Amino acid sequence: MRKENEKPNIQSGALPVITAQTFTTEVLTSKQPALVEFSSPWSRPCQVSDSVLQEIARECAGKIKVVKVNADDSLDLSLSYEIRFVPTLLYFVGGKPRERIVGTASKEAILAKLKPLTE
Repeated sequence: MRKENEKPNIQSGALPVITAQTFTTEVLTSKQPALVEFSSPWSRPCQVSDSVLQEIARECAGKIKVVKVNADDSLDLSLSYEIRFVPTLLYFVGGKPRERIVGTASKEAILAKLKPLTE
């Protein structure tokens, strides 16, 4: 039972949630490109996009890191990246945001936008 409590994200398939304190390590200095979803737990569109992002995380494991930021809890981070709507996806390559997708999108649409940046 203790192992389940220690690793709930792996058990449930949920995306890792990062904070302003871990953002630099997890995204800006990551060797892998990072797809970051700025979301809020109360937002129905964010809940819908979670399953799409989980599919992308599984399909692109080892190539793209997929993580979430709670836009409400990390307000300074949200403001610094001009997050006005949730969900907003930012795709970071080499620590710099290269693509922005606002609102929900299909897995195919997201991957099509990222493909030119990952080749």
